[in-house]
Amino acid sequence: MTNVAASPVSPASSAAPGEGHAPAVSAGPAETPLGFGVGARITAAVMADDFARILVETLSHLDESTLVRETGDVSTYVGGHEADLLRWLTDLGEALARTEHHVALTVHLSRGCPGEVDCELPGGAGPRRAEVPSRRRTGRFATAEWALYPLADQVTADGTAPDHMRDIYAAIDHARDLGTFRGSEHFVTRLEGDVGDVLATALAGWMLVGRGVQHVTSHLTLSLNSPSHEVRDLGQEAR
Repeated sequence: MTNVAASPVSPASSAAPGEGHAPAVSAGPAETPLGFGVGARITAAVMADDFARILVETLSHLDESTLVRETGDVSTYVGGHEADLLRWLTDLGEALARTEHHVALTVHLSRGCPGEVDCELPGGAGPRRAEVPSRRRTGRFATAEWALYPLADQVTADGTAPDHMRDIYAAIDHARDLGTFRGSEHFVTRLEGDVGDVLATALAGWMLVGRGVQHVTSHLTLSLNSPSHEVRDLGQEAR
């Protein structure tokens, strides 16, 4: 089978903002998700000769009406509210897993990037607080490698000094609470469990750190239907 690691996860043609997607941003930097630069870049590699057909058919059934999507030759950008991002990513992960093909799904999350946000306010745009969305279990198993980067370089308005390891350990503790934490490896944290739980773990850590740090990025690489997985379907009891 062909391994196409750079295959974008959306069809070659992508809808522009305003064409069935979220409206253009007009509010202040922290007032809307798009204004604050909340989004993800996604790349899917389907281990099948007809990967293009699989990706197009899979994505044609996803609801992206509340998101902005732009597709390039390396990855696909999806921007919008954190809850909509998690819903879309969970739907994508479940749909790809149900093809029964081995899939590598790479997700790069970012919020509050100074290059995308108006940082003219004293101390910058500041953190964005948002409620962590509820997870949705799919019954499909995934393993993942996760890294989190709180890009804080100054004391916040409430006097909190930047401490990236403090924030990372708090996110790992949250992963333990969710039951997806499996251990630490070179440069990453190992996650395992339902596709929905794994994605929710990464989104939750990214969002919780984002309550105190303006610019936060995170990388998550999931493996679906790997030949080395002993468990492929978690069954109805996992829902």
